[in-house]
Amino acid sequence: MSAVPAPEPARPRRRAGVSVGALAAELGAAPPPSLTDLEATVSGVTLDSRGVEAGDLWCALPGANAHGADYVEQAVSRGAVLALTDDAGAEACARAGLPALVVENPRRETATAAAVVYGRPAQHLRTIGVTGTNGKTSVTTMVHRTLLALGRPSGMVGTSGTEYRDATGTDHAIATVRTTPEAPELHGILARMLEDDVEACSMEISSHALVLHRADEVVADVACFTNLSQDHLDFHPTMEDYFAAKALLFTPEHSRRGVVCVDDEWGRRLAHRAQVPVTTYATLPGIEADHVAREILPDDYGSVFTVVGKQGAPAQRRLRAALPGRHYVANTLAAVLLLEAIGVSGPEVDAALGTAGTVPGRMEPVALAPVRGVVDYSHTPDALEKALTTLRSVPGTRRVICVMGAGGDRDRTKRPLMGEVAARLADVVIITDDNPRTEDPAAIRAAVRSGIPDATNAEVHEVDGRGSAIELAASLADVGDTILVSGKGAETGQDIGGIVHPFDDRLRLRDALAARPGPGDPQADGGH
Repeated sequence: MSAVPAPEPARPRRRAGVSVGALAAELGAAPPPSLTDLEATVSGVTLDSRGVEAGDLWCALPGANAHGADYVEQAVSRGAVLALTDDAGAEACARAGLPALVVENPRRETATAAAVVYGRPAQHLRTIGVTGTNGKTSVTTMVHRTLLALGRPSGMVGTSGTEYRDATGTDHAIATVRTTPEAPELHGILARMLEDDVEACSMEISSHALVLHRADEVVADVACFTNLSQDHLDFHPTMEDYFAAKALLFTPEHSRRGVVCVDDEWGRRLAHRAQVPVTTYATLPGIEADHVAREILPDDYGSVFTVVGKQGAPAQRRLRAALPGRHYVANTLAAVLLLEAIGVSGPEVDAALGTAGTVPGRMEPVALAPVRGVVDYSHTPDALEKALTTLRSVPGTRRVICVMGAGGDRDRTKRPLMGEVAARLADVVIITDDNPRTEDPAAIRAAVRSGIPDATNAEVHEVDGRGSAIELAASLADVGDTILVSGKGAETGQDIGGIVHPFDDRLRLRDALAARPGPGDPQADGGH
């Protein structure tokens, strides 16, 4: 396995920048009266006063608890030459002697500023934007890895991080913390990819990013909608608001065309509501779409299926999903259609996708026998149901043991729903801690457990400590059983009380299964 490259900055190396006067004109803002040299160059953009570099435009935005302008002294000390802010922040900037462009909505204009300063890089790359409650990481990773397998320089931005391979075959990583980075980071990343001759970039576009203007000034060549189910109701007031946020991606401001899964009612609504041309796909019986997956059959740990056109048109192709389950059939079909939309198609693409379409932390097997161990990011009721249903259907499966929980400081209404799903579909449920963040872990576990009916047929345990829960699952497992550790996927840390501790479900599960007594061990049959 090749070494993971050291993280690089979310900025291009070469930055010509733009003059203050030209930037003010692009934003429709009055030039700062305190700045006499309108030809002064702005060469970078950031929101974080701690990340300011000499020559930067610093965007001082209003926040929920404080105003960015409260940190103007730090921005000035680090070399900011200009601020972008609102009336509330302008006074603090003036006191600190930092010229400012004052606009009504600085968060929205931040994206425009970043695009202008970095030379509008999104216009020079082939871009794919993927949204949906589940499947964003899977689809973007499948597209990215398939392009790499074909020898094409490609980049990916999303939950699992930001990475790209340049035209020389060198791999790069950029540290990002959000599914969709803030606009200055996003445009800086795209500019860095562009200067390294990357051809295409696949991006996860979250509903938060669409509402908060993080993805503004990126018009994707093609956008994809995977599905919608309950999540993020701590941010969106209702499911209708959540849907409306996702639908923004399918407007001319954000994409040129769309690929939409119509397996659920939300997708069917979106296909009619989209303001750009849309191609539809489906995997469920009785659903009409432009492309439909049929004859889905198991193939080792994956599936093979046939893609047919509308109204029973002749088979177009036989494809392979590298991971099990109908939802990965859907993800594979989405990836094929997205690649076609950017001009990448042919038998070699189908073959590459069938082997390259695996995703770290998504139905990832860490052991296959005598006990199958699987780690999956499923952190919503719908995703957990799909994961458990899929694993139960894998030939030779005896029992399914599910280690699960729910994240703190996030949508609380889904917690009992996830408990209900786990108890309905797993034989053994071990409720434990996910990322409790600032909440009491015991209270989160209790909320999850409250959704499990008293008359459940499942064996239910509650375990304080995720490592202990995984060890319990391994000790309870017998030959032919499958353990699913859900919720965190490929994450390598666990947030407890605001401190991120090293923790990787894959390593913990692998170690726990390796330590499990073998058939010849006296402990295996209770000792002597």
